[in-house]
Amino acid sequence: MKEFWEERYGEEGYAYGTIANGFLMSQQHRFNAGMKALAVGDGEGRNGVWLAEQGLDVLAVDYSATGVEKARQLAASRKVKLATECVDLTQWQWPVNEYDLVVAIFIHFSSEQRPQLHRKMLAALKPGGVIIMEAYDKGQLNYKTGGPPVEDMLYSDAILREDFAAGELLHAEHAIVELHEGKYHNGMSSVLRWVVGKP
Repeated sequence: MKEFWEERYGEEGYAYGTIANGFLMSQQHRFNAGMKALAVGDGEGRNGVWLAEQGLDVLAVDYSATGVEKARQLAASRKVKLATECVDLTQWQWPVNEYDLVVAIFIHFSSEQRPQLHRKMLAALKPGGVIIMEAYDKGQLNYKTGGPPVEDMLYSDAILREDFAAGELLHAEHAIVELHEGKYHNGMSSVLRWVVGKP
């Protein structure tokens, strides 16, 4: 899997563009400058850099060293401070009660890893913090315009309700939308848009 991401992020340009995810930007009312944010699986940094531009103290983590280096370059070009770490999220020592915001945009795990990692995201929040998440649901197999082509790595409303049962559901939406996020998220797509709070 690591080789896949090194190859993708090794291509010229930015695989998913340099503009932040639209759903994340629409949720700006949920956070303020000075808050601590964790951008999970942030790839080449488009979301982490945007959060830093809003005045947040951001740590962006990703599996790909190439992606992390491009995130640093993007932050430098935008003249913002972005902390980065190259980590395997399944082995990482996840923080607990540390962040006001966790952002997980199109981060897909296998059914074996997913429940535990989603719970670690929730645990990383301070009480009152929120997770902002967009992911492909199983209907994406009908579109094939991005995301893993494997049903086991696609989500459903029921899956997320179970994974985040300890959280407070603030927003849950299934949408068929047209995405234009670089080369690899392009066209009509079946997505889940969730916001989960930590009580």
